[in-house]
Amino acid sequence: QVQLVESGGGLVQAGGSLRLSCAASGRTFSGYAMGWFRQAPGKEREFVARINWNGISTYYADAVKGRFTISRDNAKNTAYLQMNNLKPEDSAVYYCATTTRWSPTPRDYANWGQGTQVTVSS
Repeated sequence: QVQLVESGGGLVQAGGSLRLSCAASGRTFSGYAMGWFRQAPGKEREFVARINWNGISTYYADAVKGRFTISRDNAKNTAYLQMNNLKPEDSAVYYCATTTRWSPTPRDYANWGQGTQVTVSS
């Protein structure tokens, strides 16, 4: 079992940047691929980005490609999501989770964190 805690959310103006962190404890963090998802009010949880166990392979949703960067530091048991050029439509609760599958589907992920709120004002 891995416990995940997200942090770094907040209120930012459109065009601004935020860096989210996902700190892991418990079982070996480096044994998992990681994903970031987001969920806005009244909407389904949406895939944002994922990264493989060693950080070499990444994949992004079209909506964030070129603006967001996922990374990880296995020595610190932490994954990151750097978000640049934020837009109001990026406003959501952002979650991290682990997976053993290379998948964008939430049901293929586990050990969800509690989420961190990101609000982008226009």
